[in-house]
Amino acid sequence: MDPGAGNLWTFNGGLWWHFILRAIVVYFLVLLLLRLSGKRQVGQMTPFDLVLLLLISNAVQNSMNGGDNSITAGMLLAGTLVVVDIGIGWFTRKSRKLEKLVDGEAEILIHNVKLRTHALEKAGLTQHELMAALRESDCATVAEVHTAILETNGRITVLTKKERQ
Repeated sequence: MDPGAGNLWTFNGGLWWHFILRAIVVYFLVLLLLRLSGKRQVGQMTPFDLVLLLLISNAVQNSMNGGDNSITAGMLLAGTLVVVDIGIGWFTRKSRKLEKLVDGEAEILIHNVKLRTHALEKAGLTQHELMAALRESDCATVAEVHTAILETNGRITVLTKKERQ
């Protein structure tokens, strides 16, 4: 008989804290990968970005559960991920430096009617995506825009020349 069988504190031969530690490590590694890849808000992801996110989640699944597909292990992992996410949210509200590290900074894409192409490239946006955001704000051209800012949540805020006056 397996020495860990029937023990509440072991899962598939591993201790419960292994699952928590694995979930925390994987959470931060995936967060780091997504920050390095420059991904924006999920609602603004392209189909390719979404496929990448789904494949990453599938790829890291076994590294978290160590082959244990039990309900108990799944609930422990899910609970750990939620607690870590809530904790990161709390810490980012308390520390501007951590918020900047996790969420990034807003990027000015257009300033004084001038398109900042280097900012567009840094943000990983195409001119087509920027123009779509401008059209959503009822601007047909860059000349109508005083300032356009890519916010940390992935939205583009547009201030027109009319609003400025």
